[in-house]
Amino acid sequence: MPETAPPSIDHLRVFLCVSEEGSFNAAARKLGRAISVVSYAIAQLELQLGVRLFDREGSRRPQLTEAGKALVGEAQTVSNDVDALLAKVRSLRQGLEAELSLAVDVMVPGEALARLLRDFQAMFPSVSLRLHVEALGAVAALVLDARANLAIAGPDIVDLAEIEREAVGAVELVPVAAPDHPLAQMDRIVPGEARKHLQLVLTDRSILTEGRDFSVLSPRTWRLADLGSKHMLLKEGIGWGSMPRHVVRQDLANGSLIELRLPEQPAMDYTLVALWRKDTRPGPAASWILDTLPKLLASCPR
Repeated sequence: MPETAPPSIDHLRVFLCVSEEGSFNAAARKLGRAISVVSYAIAQLELQLGVRLFDREGSRRPQLTEAGKALVGEAQTVSNDVDALLAKVRSLRQGLEAELSLAVDVMVPGEALARLLRDFQAMFPSVSLRLHVEALGAVAALVLDARANLAIAGPDIVDLAEIEREAVGAVELVPVAAPDHPLAQMDRIVPGEARKHLQLVLTDRSILTEGRDFSVLSPRTWRLADLGSKHMLLKEGIGWGSMPRHVVRQDLANGSLIELRLPEQPAMDYTLVALWRKDTRPGPAASWILDTLPKLLASCPR
């Protein structure tokens, strides 16, 4: 039996792209290459490995052979390992970042963020900082588009092959309403009652979670892209909705908002995760944020 030749990483990535996209044409479009180049890469990979990876007889869409199915996972591991190696090399060559672009979810406590950035300035006075504050999928979109080096996002971001994630903490979301709202005046809210009232919902400005609802109970909703506007309308009694407890703590204390004991949606944790691209490993300044932020979040009052 002839010795198997080591495949190129480029051919492995073409193989992965075809398997993910389902056709040579779609893979060629995604990779920005001619279909002949994609076909050649697959043919060369099959020759090097000595196995047939796709059944592409006739005009049918290419189907992974049993050998192809068995090798997809291994090829993905190799691709990820190479990405990690290259990211590490870039980090070593670049040293300390000249600039760091940080995206944070609007749910991140302002107290923790302010302390983080104060200490960041003292620790890395030569590093310029760009701060983006967004909601839901718009946070991850900044990392995906390489407009942010690091992001602190919420829990509802879909798994993306290009992005690594690491849990860093959580904030508590609590359903609230103004004291004159019908739900706030009930001694006991029965199941289904919240669906009869207008719910104020934070909406997304990205396509990553477009069309998805998060903790929405009522068919009657107002969609708001700004947490501050939602807070203001809740205090006006226009509807009910969930807010981070740290944002409404003073309102709950002085009675301008009332915590709702909803049977369907009690207070719950909103997990925060750090996101960065697999092909760009966090540098020293970003790594410091990854180490420091969880401690600051843990010290914030819940």
